[in-house]
Amino acid sequence: MIANLIDDIGAGLHTIFIANFDIVVLIGLLGQLMFTARFLVQWIASERAGRSVIPISFWFFSLGGGFILLGYAIYRQDPVFILGQSLGTFIYMRNLMLIARERAAREGESG
Repeated sequence: MIANLIDDIGAGLHTIFIANFDIVVLIGLLGQLMFTARFLVQWIASERAGRSVIPISFWFFSLGGGFILLGYAIYRQDPVFILGQSLGTFIYMRNLMLIARERAAREGESG
């Protein structure tokens, strides 16, 4: 019984990760890697500063990974994933806009 369960799990994993692997899955994995990289960037920046920091690269990785994952979700026609990534990409763009506005205001004050 356990041997059959292990075989079934192995067959299922083979189907998911090997048999169904195509360029679309590769693009989805790229998006997920970019999305994951944002946490590594944030963690490294925080460790260096000795406090919680969110560097601008976090938002660029978020936006890039979010757009790629949104395209992947649209292609796969997954409404839950589409809604989740749509809201996220809007928030990431808005944060980058706020950062740009703040920088422009600082440069205007000092110039």
